[in-house]
This record gives sequence, C-alpha cells and structure tokens, in this order.
Amino acid sequence: MIEFAAQKHLHTTEGEIRLDVAFRVEAGEFITLFGKSGAGKTTLLRILAGLTEPEAGRIVVDGEVWLDSAAGIALPPQQRKVGFVFQDYALFPNMTVRGNLEFALDDGQDKQLVDELLDLTGLAELQGRKPAALSGGQRQRVALARALARKPRLLLLDEPLSALDGETRLRLQDEILKLHRLFGITTLIVSHDLAEVFKLSDRVLMLEQGRVAHDGKPAEVFGEHMLSGKFTFTGEVLKIEPNDVVFAVSVLVGNQIVKVIATAEEVAALAVGSKVMLLSKAFNPMLIAL
Repeated sequence: MIEFAAQKHLHTTEGEIRLDVAFRVEAGEFITLFGKSGAGKTTLLRILAGLTEPEAGRIVVDGEVWLDSAAGIALPPQQRKVGFVFQDYALFPNMTVRGNLEFALDDGQDKQLVDELLDLTGLAELQGRKPAALSGGQRQRVALARALARKPRLLLLDEPLSALDGETRLRLQDEILKLHRLFGITTLIVSHDLAEVFKLSDRVLMLEQGRVAHDGKPAEVFGEHMLSGKFTFTGEVLKIEPNDVVFAVSVLVGNQIVKVIATAEEVAALAVGSKVMLLSKAFNPMLIAL
C-alpha cells in the first residue's frame, strides 16, 4: 500500500502551476499517470523516488515512512527501493549489459538474479555488448532489467517506450506486463498512448494542472462522460504547414500518417514532436479481414 500526498510549485511552458496531489495505490497495482505535458506526471514520479523534494508532503510505503516534511523525514533515493526506467535509457555506456545489471545490485546480493533477468528479458546472448551496440528496444529492455535487479518495491516508468517504433513498443508492452505480474511489483507509468494505457493499466490517474482530475479504470476515465462517445486516437505531430487561413497538421498515429486541418488557435500550443489526442465526431469504420 502506498499513501502519497505532495505539494510543489512547478514552472511549465504554460506558466506556474501548483502540484497538489493525494492518492493511494494498492500493492501490486499497475497505475498510469496520464495528462498533458506540464501537468506534473514526471515530477510526481521523481518525488516518489526521492529525486525531487516537494514543498510539503507525506509518503508511506507498506507502513514505512519515506517522506514526512512536517516531521523532517526524507529517505534518500538509495533507501527507497525504487526501480526507475527513463525514456532515454540512462545506461552506463562504458559497461556491458551484464555490467549495467550487476551495478544495480546491493552489496553482497546474489548475482544469480542477474542471470535470471537476462534470461527473462531475452538478453542473455547480448550480455557482453555495450549499449552503443544495441537497438533502442534492447537498450530499454536492459534499463527495465536493471531496475528490477534492485528488487524494488516500486517500479516507476517515465514514458519508457515513446521513442520506439510501433512493433518494438508492442513487444515491450508485453514484456513489461509479464514482468510486472511475475514479480508482483507495484508499478506506475507515465504514458500518452491510449492503447498502451488500456493494455497495461489497472487504474488511471489523469492529471490536469497539477491535480488529479479523474481516477478510475481506463474505461471509466476515458468513457462517455469524458469523450462523449467520440472515436479517439493518440499520435505525434510530424509537421505543421500553413494552408490559406488554416493549418495542415501531419500526425503519426501508430504506423499511419493522418493530416488534420486546424486553426491558428489550435496549433498555437503545438510543435513538431507534440503528443496529441485526435477526436472524431463522425466516423464510418470499415473492417477488412487480414
């Protein structure tokens, strides 16, 4: 059981907001943090890990107080038993795959766990390679295995798959879900991909302007009360082109590029690389057997 409460002022591209979040997570749950950039998702993970200090807060994990600002308690990151996987892998480039995993072990910890993780993640044949000789998906698998080598109470994933191609992303989603269930670790992930959210999550915490606006199962959070029955897709902006008085926005949805007409007001908050949600009020789908 995790009890989390924290407050902190954040400086974002949209100005200053106040992170003011409180929630509970049951042991073994898989939670997705969802929301716009700047809503406070990554900061929340960093506070949990002890990498960012809130202005006020309290974190209790399985009865152990990790943070209590009123009492002056703040466990350092190395005492929190957290596995953190970043979008950019954060591997040691001068170490082999095995070396990266062994570095994460506590002093005196049995190295047999490294062998088990190498087998579970399909990295045994690559254990002698350095990160530069690996693909993006392989590097992220190393980062995931290294996080698990710490035998963490919490696994924190900050958009770990967003830089990968669609096929690799799907494979690693399966990998993450398998390892989450196998080790029974409480997991929190930041994701903007709706399909990924539905596939992985027990619950979704949707953050808006530093607060939890919705909390529930994916079908509840993204149900009719929020999207009014519209078809929804998530994607990444590839190009924004002026076209008379409007703009043509090219969006990568899965492996397909979709062009959307947008107004100047709509594109004002967008840039190449922005994650977006597409809503369609009218949609006539056709199913073709493959």
